[in-house]
Amino acid sequence: MTRTVIITGASSGIGREAAIELAAGGAQVAVVGRNAERTRAVADQVGGRAFLSDYDRLDDVRRLADELLDAYPRIDVLANNAGGLVSERGLSHDGHERILQSNHLAPFLLTRLLLPRLLESSGRVVSTASVANLFGSVRLDDLNWAKRPWLGGWRQYGTSKIETILFVRELARRTGLEAFSFHPGIVKTSFGSSSPMWRMANVLSNGNYGISAHAGAVPLIQLSGPSSVSVENGTYFDQLKPHGRLHRHAQDDLLAEALWDRTSEIVGVDPQV
Repeated sequence: MTRTVIITGASSGIGREAAIELAAGGAQVAVVGRNAERTRAVADQVGGRAFLSDYDRLDDVRRLADELLDAYPRIDVLANNAGGLVSERGLSHDGHERILQSNHLAPFLLTRLLLPRLLESSGRVVSTASVANLFGSVRLDDLNWAKRPWLGGWRQYGTSKIETILFVRELARRTGLEAFSFHPGIVKTSFGSSSPMWRMANVLSNGNYGISAHAGAVPLIQLSGPSSVSVENGTYFDQLKPHGRLHRHAQDDLLAEALWDRTSEIVGVDPQV
């Protein structure tokens, strides 16, 4: 049976590399991206189908979910890889801080809308997190990061990755669906291109700061592949090493439950599954 793998953020970087490798291994890949030209080019390259979505608009995510459900009677893997860093604080079309929306609210909503199909298919969710979780700090009364200094968005980015890890843990606990998160390594892609600190790191390293996108995609490829994952469900990986270092908030089960409920309220879904 051909496996169906949905990869968001697949028009470039580690998402593109994973789409190429997984398709070469026989998977049917749904290539999800925001840039129409790049997304369609990757879909053509891997023999998959292109789906466009702008995570700054939650209605776009709802439309995307409908299109995916119409296209695929079975979903074996949902790889939540889209997201990024915004160096200047701004609000999405829906009025939420943009890093929060692209890295947490949108993938949460997409996963919840696809969840019945994933459960029917005994599927798996794989989410791109980051070692940056170590310098985040989740406050349920300030998810939009309006009460704290912005500092180039890095602490909010790290916080969004705590939220990713908590979401995966709580998804596994509530549903029993296989769910894992991972840090890909420090990857040389367009990520963080608007950040002065990131640009400085690239200048000082003569453009050699970080590993290649192909190397960074290895954990995404492995976790999205057909092999079983013989670790505790909900585990966070540092590249291919399970149980990577976590901020204390990322290990807080009560916070995971409360964040699930609060996020469900924000995006307008029932917290019960």
